[in-house]
Amino acid sequence: MRSEYFKVLLFAQMVLLAGCDTLPRSGPDDSAIVKQASAVVAEDPGAAQQVAINYAFLDLSSNMLRYIDGPGMGSFTTFGGGRGGAPEIFVGVGDVVRVTVFESSAGGLFIPADAGSRPGNFVNLPDQTVEKNGFINVPYAGLIKANGRSLQQIAAEIQAKIENRAIEPQVVVSFVDRVATTASVTGEVNSPGRFEINENGDRILDIIARAGGNSNPGYESYITLQRAGRTARVYFNSIAENPAENIYVAPGDSIIVDQEQRAFQAFGASGLSGEFKFDQEQLTLSQGVGKAGGLLDDQADPGQVFIYRMETRSTLEKIGLDMSTFDSRDQKIPTIYRTSFRDPSGFFVSQRFELRDKDVIYISNADSVELIKFLDVLNSVTSTVSGVSTDARLTRNNAVSLSKGLNVDLVD
Repeated sequence: MRSEYFKVLLFAQMVLLAGCDTLPRSGPDDSAIVKQASAVVAEDPGAAQQVAINYAFLDLSSNMLRYIDGPGMGSFTTFGGGRGGAPEIFVGVGDVVRVTVFESSAGGLFIPADAGSRPGNFVNLPDQTVEKNGFINVPYAGLIKANGRSLQQIAAEIQAKIENRAIEPQVVVSFVDRVATTASVTGEVNSPGRFEINENGDRILDIIARAGGNSNPGYESYITLQRAGRTARVYFNSIAENPAENIYVAPGDSIIVDQEQRAFQAFGASGLSGEFKFDQEQLTLSQGVGKAGGLLDDQADPGQVFIYRMETRSTLEKIGLDMSTFDSRDQKIPTIYRTSFRDPSGFFVSQRFELRDKDVIYISNADSVELIKFLDVLNSVTSTVSGVSTDARLTRNNAVSLSKGLNVDLVD
């Protein structure tokens, strides 16, 4: 019988030499994660080495959290802040305007002498559409540039051109139909369409409200603004919470409301594995682990909880990580954070660490679990060598004892 165990031990050595990769696992070993990182912030980082994809490894701490930005939600501030007055509305190509001329008395250029007493002594000239060349044609004033000018500027030029022929003329120019001074709202809204911008100005949330509002919850909505060849995409709730993001709409803007259900993935020794929707505005690491069914008591290593994400270079630089191993052109760095749920403070850190869309949570197996898997392989070998089921039971019983830290001798 003892010779059979020697065969088993010989096979075990061969397996160990081949590495633990021969055993079934739900993911990489925690020591391998740390060892293969290109840049490490950890108490015992091990030997870093070059791998197919460079990544950074960091142990989470309360001090580190202040450098980790919240989820990147975009910004409209590059188009102009939310403060200040509304932008002035200018006439554009395709707009229809009306020119009204007032004279102080009859017998002038526009009011005939026999007109008698007329309230206001005014006349409305035929409506004018701003042509592609940007001009309108006004009787006795000729071609007047309208495109890109305010109503007051157009009126002042007309008045200057007729003041030597009319009797104390006063000119008023007003909109009849506006095409160029509109903004369109499309996507996930209840009443998409093109809307005229009010003279007192419409902000992003104002124009979306005029389009019937979001058809989805705010925490699943993103707003894309297209203006003059530039585009920005912002999380809807960021606009609601930050007035500086609720900027004024400009003529010609296109506003697109779309839905994006943010999600994270969980793998390893968690109660559930797969993809999980946020279904709320903010989701912390502790909440994410809860959504994934928590840590399996008989399998997980509470001290080895990892978060995979693409982190910004600026954040890692603030933390003090050596970035020399990464391409200077890369602004997003593959990063793995680690925290311990065995440490009571780790729970508080996880409550403050905010998950981002497409994050991956990986919970490593406990070392004892890997030992059991290995000894299960030995079970099958002993059964093959001896053909006796009792040998398999003896091997597994001793294996369990070893995994619990007991010293039990093998018996014949």
